[in-house]
Amino acid sequence: MVRKTETITLSIQKGTKEKLENVAQKLNLTWGDRPSISALMNAIASEEVYVGKPFELNNNQIRALETVVKLLTDSGKMQFANIIVELLLEKGKLETPMQQQLINQISHEFEGWRKAIDFHLSEQKPFLLVYENSQKEQEIFNVCYGEIRFHEKRFYLEAWCEEVNLPPKIPELTHNWCFRFDRIKNILKSNNRWRKEGLDYIEVILNFYGNMIKAYESKLEDITFITEEDRKGDKLVIVRKVSNPFWLIREVLPYGENCQIISPESIKQQFMMEIEKISLLYLS
Repeated sequence: MVRKTETITLSIQKGTKEKLENVAQKLNLTWGDRPSISALMNAIASEEVYVGKPFELNNNQIRALETVVKLLTDSGKMQFANIIVELLLEKGKLETPMQQQLINQISHEFEGWRKAIDFHLSEQKPFLLVYENSQKEQEIFNVCYGEIRFHEKRFYLEAWCEEVNLPPKIPELTHNWCFRFDRIKNILKSNNRWRKEGLDYIEVILNFYGNMIKAYESKLEDITFITEEDRKGDKLVIVRKVSNPFWLIREVLPYGENCQIISPESIKQQFMMEIEKISLLYLS
């Protein structure tokens, strides 16, 4: 049977024929041993090939998608995290260590820990948490209460544990701990009682000045209810429940002279020590 074909005439610039042949050669579209422009045209028309600049992710896009993967995995939405990781692996041109890190983030083991924690928190069941600290050492914590909270770029498990922070910087908060999900190694059954009181808190008084009086946005932990009248003075006074001074200091530090910790003294001292450490870096 004779295959029916059609003939077209193309007006192309000088050198275009060689470029088309090069594309056909790269795509292995040949007639015998020679690249076939006709085969290339047929493949394009039938949408069998894509011709053009390949879709690739730039560095900013890669960093943004990596952040999304962390948020999705911390939230337990592994199906969506898998989709984005596949995109990063295919289009991101990542180095091998980064590829392995992404694959580890979406492991079934990680997903299992998140689901187990969600179950224990919803059922108010204490548990033993096997955790790898920043020094790569494994520790075991008796978790008697926990909440999942978002800080900066990811979710954390904030928990009240029988174990205490040593040395105790803030004695009232020494049982409060903050855990990263990607460092959890195991979750085991516990016979402890659920702590109905929740996390420990201390009240912190903050004064905001300058442009922060109008720019300040209320937080869930704020005890103070702000009115428009409160923003008309020369300072804005906020009383807040704080369970972890680390995150408070991280928030307040960038405000500089526009924010002042008034009380308690223990938080003030911890903040001043942080400022002193920074100052010494520039004085040495």
